[in-house]
Amino acid sequence: MKKKMFAFSLLMIVVLLLTACGGASKSKGTIRVGSKQFTEQYVLGNMYTLLLENAGYKVDYQPLGGTSELHQALVNNDLDLYPEYTGTALSTILGETYDPSMSADDVYNEVSKAYLDKFNLVWGKQTSFNNTYCLTMTQAKSDELGIKTLSDLSQKASDLVFGTTQEFTERPDGLPGLQETYGGFQFKDVKALDPGLLYQGVENGDIDVTTCFGTDGQISAYNLVVLKDDKNFWPPYPVGPVVRQDIVNKYPDILPTLNKLALLLDGKTMSALNWEVAGNGQEPDTVAKDFLVKNGLIPAQ
Repeated sequence: MKKKMFAFSLLMIVVLLLTACGGASKSKGTIRVGSKQFTEQYVLGNMYTLLLENAGYKVDYQPLGGTSELHQALVNNDLDLYPEYTGTALSTILGETYDPSMSADDVYNEVSKAYLDKFNLVWGKQTSFNNTYCLTMTQAKSDELGIKTLSDLSQKASDLVFGTTQEFTERPDGLPGLQETYGGFQFKDVKALDPGLLYQGVENGDIDVTTCFGTDGQISAYNLVVLKDDKNFWPPYPVGPVVRQDIVNKYPDILPTLNKLALLLDGKTMSALNWEVAGNGQEPDTVAKDFLVKNGLIPAQ
């Protein structure tokens, strides 16, 4: 009888312990994370996902597409957060003209206030890196044609083939804005390509000029020339999480969790992470996890 009672007591202790453990690991809720569909955004989207999972959330991560699609998904409550660039928010979403006297903090403050007032969206901390748009070409082509600045390119575009994304051909801080600010930029041909094919196109000579981002690892790896924006057309493009206000209210630890990234991601670091994916063939989730583990933000598992 005593043995049976002991066995029963032991069983109850095990059940209680399992119940307690199950309760401790229960998800706080599901967070819908999005990102754009290029290397850096895949890395950032996976970082957000891993940080939130480590904080006890279940995460549904979906790379959705371009800027307008992601923004509308937030506004429509089809998404809870995604990484966005302050310069993109200023020009593409808010439709404001960039004043070259504005600092990165000025742009961030203006965008943060407008997003809260107009869309009920909250910005987390911005990174120190500036993932600005840029235009690039091979060193040989640059030397051959004497093209070093965007002004040079604007006047010689009629002899060149330009490769870019469909979004860049339409957005105000893209080709239309360049044409308005610099004049010219009437290329012999404009090819709208998948982002993953742009650098390959330049290397193969299929296109003469392409768009780039300031943190792209391919720029130095392929010894490309970034043309100087001599009229300061592009605003600063640090990145930060944009989150629905109701999500911030419901889960107040989300922004502090994501904000831990801001101080760690400078230009050199982000460029190296991007190259691990684009150049060395690693998966974005692997690169994201390795970085977070190395910096003590999530445990190694």
